[in-house]
Amino acid sequence: MKKKGNILIIDDNEAMLVSLRMLLKNLCEDVQTSTNPNAIPTLMRRKKPDVVLLDMNFGRGINNGNEGMFWLKEIKRTEPDVAVVLFTAYADIDLAVRGIKEGAADFIVKPFENEVLIEKIKKAMPASTSSSPLPSDEVTEAGGTALHDMVRKVAPTDANILITGENGTGKEVLAREIHRLSRRSGKQMVTVDMGAITETLFESELFGYMRGAFTDAKSDKPGKMELAEGSTLFLDEIGNLSYPLQAKLLTALQRRTITRLGDTKEIPINIRLISATNRNLQVMVREGTFREDLLYRMNTICLHLPPLRERKEEIIPLAEQFIKRYSDFYNKPPLELDNKTRQQLLDYPWPGNIRELEHTMERAVIIGEISIPQSSIPTPQASSPSTSLASMERDLIARTIHECDGNLSLVAQRLDIARQTLYNKIKKYGL
Repeated sequence: MKKKGNILIIDDNEAMLVSLRMLLKNLCEDVQTSTNPNAIPTLMRRKKPDVVLLDMNFGRGINNGNEGMFWLKEIKRTEPDVAVVLFTAYADIDLAVRGIKEGAADFIVKPFENEVLIEKIKKAMPASTSSSPLPSDEVTEAGGTALHDMVRKVAPTDANILITGENGTGKEVLAREIHRLSRRSGKQMVTVDMGAITETLFESELFGYMRGAFTDAKSDKPGKMELAEGSTLFLDEIGNLSYPLQAKLLTALQRRTITRLGDTKEIPINIRLISATNRNLQVMVREGTFREDLLYRMNTICLHLPPLRERKEEIIPLAEQFIKRYSDFYNKPPLELDNKTRQQLLDYPWPGNIRELEHTMERAVIIGEISIPQSSIPTPQASSPSTSLASMERDLIARTIHECDGNLSLVAQRLDIARQTLYNKIKKYGL
């Protein structure tokens, strides 16, 4: 049975158009094709297509994608509800991702498999536009429908992604979901906490080393970039990387090669990069503390996870989800959230975001009752002689993080502790 729906295909390759007409004639009610993009306005008015398959380049010898971007904008301007799927070459992934930002529903890389194209068209059709939630409830809750839709579009590509958001908003959870939905999911994602790597260990950790490269180098060891070959490399807390080390990372990403310490042989790398930060890298670029060229290299797509205090509608569902998870894990009876507790959960601003909420619910399941702090950034007067040392330390760290606007290097400096010690305490206290 034919599926209702009209498709318009614009591509300068006549042979491809013939093949696509044969392929799609049993899928759609009507398939129209043209090699001339200037015919798009007329065909749009006459045929009222549901989906447009649009090539990015038409002029001979011109492959900058400007024509495709122009016609994409024209289609969305006149028919905003029409789904546009872009044709692109593998080398132009970044261009296609830019097209998605301009309103394209999806894109497909040439050469493509017929099954992949058909699946993308089915998803783009009006009858198929209702999107199922991501398998990870935490990811869906972490950013809402708009983020969910963008993840579905960019995950199958190799576009580099920057995830921003405060500590505890679920940036690593989102990175893992992107990897799970990618073409690289057959291999394990490799994670590096950039804020926890000292400058002296940076090269050996990322690039690896050869036996004898330094005193403790007893054997050859591959670096994290080498281990991520054919997979995803997740660089957490990228904003804490020093300026000199940013240059070394940029060089490796640009050349797509690394050299182990103590060796001269260049090793090619094929990785998909996902980075995360709780800092404003644009501001850091203006201040001269972060390289603009590295930011562009990392930031093909930026996904922002808002703080939990700005998504109050998600607090109760997440709390119930964590209660169920830890009740099952600890074999404890599930706790019930009464109206008073629900209101307390909503009133508390959760400076540690989802991570703090999760730790609070885990502790509640263990002790059998829910205890919610009254203030996210306590003042010194709020403390009393009976306040535990751990509680005072947590409050001090939370207050300092707030005062330093999330700059953990500055927080460590003010508290006069090592950055690694600060990271350990943040994780310990769920901040």
